[in-house]
Amino acid sequence: MAPWWAKGSHKGTSLVVKMENPNWSMVELEAPSEEDFLIGSTPTGSREKIRGKNAKQLTWVLLLKAHRAAGCLTSITSTFLSFGSTIRRRVASGRTDDNDIETDENKAVKTGFYNCIKVFLWLSLLLFCFEIAAYFKGWHFGAPNLQLQYILSVPVGFKDLFDWLYTHWVLIRVAYLAPPLQFLANVCIVLFLIQSMDRLILCLGCFWIRLKKIKPIPKHEAVADLESGEDSFFPMVLIQIPMCNEKEVYQQSIAAVCSLDWPKSRILIQVLDDSDDPMTQLLIKEEVHKWQQEGAHIVYRHRVLRDGYKAGNLKSAMSCSYVKDYEFVAIFDADFQPSPDFLKRTVPHFKDNEDLGLVQTRWSFVNKDENLLTRLQNINLSFHFEVEQQVNGVFINFFGFNGTAGVWRIKALEESGGWLERTTVEDMDIAVRAHLRGWKFIFLNDVECQCELPESYEAYRKQQHRWHSGPMQLFRLCLPDIIRAKISVWKKFNMIFLFFLLRKLILPFYSFTLFCIILPMTMFVPEAELPAWVVCYIPATMSFLNILPAPKSFPFIVPYLLFENTMSVTKFNAMVSGLFQLGSSYEWVVTKKFGRSSEGDLVSLVEKGPKHQRVGSEPNLDEIQADLKQEQKTRKTKHNRIYTKELALAFLLLTASARSLLSAQGIHFYFLLFQGISFLLVGLDLIGEQFRVRPQ
Repeated sequence: MAPWWAKGSHKGTSLVVKMENPNWSMVELEAPSEEDFLIGSTPTGSREKIRGKNAKQLTWVLLLKAHRAAGCLTSITSTFLSFGSTIRRRVASGRTDDNDIETDENKAVKTGFYNCIKVFLWLSLLLFCFEIAAYFKGWHFGAPNLQLQYILSVPVGFKDLFDWLYTHWVLIRVAYLAPPLQFLANVCIVLFLIQSMDRLILCLGCFWIRLKKIKPIPKHEAVADLESGEDSFFPMVLIQIPMCNEKEVYQQSIAAVCSLDWPKSRILIQVLDDSDDPMTQLLIKEEVHKWQQEGAHIVYRHRVLRDGYKAGNLKSAMSCSYVKDYEFVAIFDADFQPSPDFLKRTVPHFKDNEDLGLVQTRWSFVNKDENLLTRLQNINLSFHFEVEQQVNGVFINFFGFNGTAGVWRIKALEESGGWLERTTVEDMDIAVRAHLRGWKFIFLNDVECQCELPESYEAYRKQQHRWHSGPMQLFRLCLPDIIRAKISVWKKFNMIFLFFLLRKLILPFYSFTLFCIILPMTMFVPEAELPAWVVCYIPATMSFLNILPAPKSFPFIVPYLLFENTMSVTKFNAMVSGLFQLGSSYEWVVTKKFGRSSEGDLVSLVEKGPKHQRVGSEPNLDEIQADLKQEQKTRKTKHNRIYTKELALAFLLLTASARSLLSAQGIHFYFLLFQGISFLLVGLDLIGEQFRVRPQ
């Protein structure tokens, strides 16, 4: 009885396969016929015929697979050729991270750090060549603890000079190099474990908050109607928008703030323009004038003496005589777009809570899916807000002010000494001083304020340098005040050890030292070991914990792990600059914005926007259009840069990965290989925004 799938007349179905390779043409393959399934009952001749037919079909299937493999190789070759072309353009442009160095002091600092990395690179290349020669000479070691035994078993007489040199090199590294390297590795491992425990505790705290549904609740009910009543809570609120040469985003931020759902008589908006570009000043003035004519209570301020960067700008604004009439101040950077109900969801928390000094809200990002760089930043900042700040806000009522999207009680600012220009992290500075004065903070994880992430590696790198050098400056300045402050020992411990040392100093120190220096050096001094759980398992676990607040980003867990180690170079350099007050720690560069908005924001602004878009701006239209055309021409001439420190570390790690093959260290090889590739991509500025130079 024939099987069910062989019943009925089964005629061969033609399958047409088109080979795109010019050496192949159209081929017709037949699907299995009824005879193919009845081989056992067919005569010998027919059986041989069927076998020949099947063999022919198998041949064409193999040819088809070969064609696909050839296509894959062609695609890979094309990718590598494109990669090589990009590298050639990067090198030909000659633009490196050293081009932006303005002062001799900054140049000396950055060049010194780069020279240290180059020393390790050249040393690794020299040792790699030495080890290859030894390998082909027969010096094969399977495990580090067998090397010395092998050396001692060698006869007194050596074959040649090379054996003598290599034997003494092994003895030197066993006796003198391995012990200090292993000691430094053990110290970094201990720091790594402590920091990992801190991260785990924060995640457990976040899990507890979610489990118990802990959420800050205002003691007074939210405002129900804009028309003020006897029980409504409508205090006087000052809104500040500091900006500097940010013509891409000023319109959307001013429009969003002017659309806040709050009585106009109870609010004042200060546009604090520190721009030194006359055209940008003119555009912002016209935007403010437009909203003034629409009835918004908004003023424009421009400083003649632009000292102190953002802190100086805010300090100058707070010195206005009318500020005494206001109880709270909300601060928004130029790219932030608060929702209309922002004040109604934040200000009520101050009601009947006299110890509350700050209400901080969470950031959300309109361009988080723009490129790989913004996706990785979203992972990092999602953990920062949902885990770090939320847990610290719930359990200890303290965290670092983010500089924007928050509401301060003006009394808390004044009692804490106001804005100071002594560091590049004025937001963290005022938060620390307010905490030492006994003020409490609240973090609202469910209130979001939209903003932009830097899309180019250059902008992100400068931002991270400022964010990691400033805390070390502040730590040096605030340490005596923390010790003398009349707060509990636990709060002092939390601020000194956890807030500053562990999360601002130890983290970049061990990340760079352990994974970028010690790990590759252990490949050339194998007597010093790093366990596989340090190289792979714990970093993977920590990356998994970091990505939990952004579950949609889970496919990027491996790039995130590699990129965080890559950024440790910038963070370590910034940390050292801030700790020792080097020149680069005082650099302040405004993060580049592109003025991106979500579609929902654009629609709402169009619906709520004023009918008269440009009152009184017609006389300057030609000048504005000319300026925009000039800006477009300037954008076309931008280049991606080559980052020398990242490239040097890339070659160091790739050399170490090649050396690990001689010792058959599997996990170490893969980690060093992929980490080296990560450094190479970042060093060539292939992550983030790509500028395309067009011929004029």
